[in-house]
Formats: sequence, structure tokens, C-alpha cells
Amino acid sequence: MSNTTSKPPEFLVVIPARLGSTRLPRKPLADIGGKPMVIRVAERAQQSNAQSVVVATDSPEIQAACDEHRIECLLTSPDHPTGTDRIAEVAQLLKLPADTLIVNVQGDEPLIPPELINQVAQTLADNAACAISTVAVPIADVTEINNPNVVKVVLNRSNEALYFSRSAIPFVRDPEITSNVVHLRHLGIYAYRADFLQAYTRLEPAPPEQAEALEQLRALWNGYRIAVYTASEAPPAGVDTAEDLERVRRILIN
Repeated sequence: MSNTTSKPPEFLVVIPARLGSTRLPRKPLADIGGKPMVIRVAERAQQSNAQSVVVATDSPEIQAACDEHRIECLLTSPDHPTGTDRIAEVAQLLKLPADTLIVNVQGDEPLIPPELINQVAQTLADNAACAISTVAVPIADVTEINNPNVVKVVLNRSNEALYFSRSAIPFVRDPEITSNVVHLRHLGIYAYRADFLQAYTRLEPAPPEQAEALEQLRALWNGYRIAVYTASEAPPAGVDTAEDLERVRRILIN
């Protein structure tokens, strides 16, 4: 069960950003109304309750863009296999206390609601036994449920993750009997405690993680608990393709 805190928690936002992208080359520096996308994301995060917002990158070009727009940026190793590993290096560089809450905002989410950032931090603060918090949203579209690019999550009665999968979970064997099943889509925003991040970097990849290509399964495999906040509706989609970029430009520039 969660222990609700009486005041908003203190936390910082870290935005991992790297230039390498197969679907949309140099994505973090893509122009949106005269500003690189990573700057738009950082400015969005600054509207949350975060005490600070830091971009973590392996690119001097991204660092220069952040410097130009007065966004704090740390240059990190180019060898990190995941954004989580990059954030762990930030926690080390900043010498963050073990109980510091860190929210991972993806660098391709220029429309992310600041309230959602606050909520994922609050969820972790409210669940002292959990090392991670994240967000899910109900889905009903059968195409989405069966789409392997849409990650699903099943929760226990305490709203903690039991499992994440690209498959349709839970599998509905008899729709007439289990018509009240709610499928949940996982959204890729996380909050971590700083001590978990240091432990994570020492964990070996887990078999389910390798099978599903979902790094959060490494935490579950090793016994870490993940609190999940269920939002009533999905936030605006991020940027994966050139078409996504044009959609975001129309929203932010008009």
C-alpha cells in the first residue's frame, strides 16, 4: 500500500539525449519553431515542480545547443547502452544523495504535460518500498492491444507492476466471462531513486528483458518494485518519425 505524502516531493528531471537515431537522424537537434527539440523538452520540464532540469548527452553539439539556451547539460560517456545508464552517470557526477528522486523524461517528448512529470515523481514518493515509478493508460482498441510496438503492463492490487510485455496481457481467454478486464498501455516516463540507479548499472541483462527488449524487466527480474500511476488519458505522442515532427511543429508553432 502507498503512504501518501503531505506535500509535493523534491525531484530533478534528467533528459537523456543522443544524436544517433535510425528513424529520424539528429533528432534532438531537429528544429521546432527556431529551437532544437531537446530544448523544447527541457523547457516543458521546467514548467513542472522539478528543482532542476538537466540534459545528459554524449554529443558536444547538443551540449552547445543547451549552453546557447541556458539549459544545464552534462556531457556523459558515449558507451552507455541505455538512457538509464546515462542517468546513473549523471547521479554520480552530481553526487546525488541515495534518496534523491530523478524523473527520466525522454528527449523526444516536446509535448509532455508538466503535470505528468509531477505525478510520476509523486507516485514514487508515495511508495517508499518501490525503486521506480512509471505511468500507464487504459487502452481498448484491439489493434493497439495486439501491436507489439505498444508495451502493455499488468498491475497487482497495490498498483505495482507484475509484468511488462509486447504481447497482449492479460490474455483474455473467454471474453464473456472476463469482460471487465482493462488493458493498460505503458508510457515511457520513469522516476527512480538515486541508489537504485547505481545498483541498476551493476545488474546483468535479464532473460525476459532480452526476449522482450524492455529494460524495465531487468528491475522486476531482480526483485525491484515498480509503482504505476494510471492516467485517465494518454499524453500527446512523442516524435519518432518525420511525420511526427511535422505534427509537433504545427502544434507548437501555431
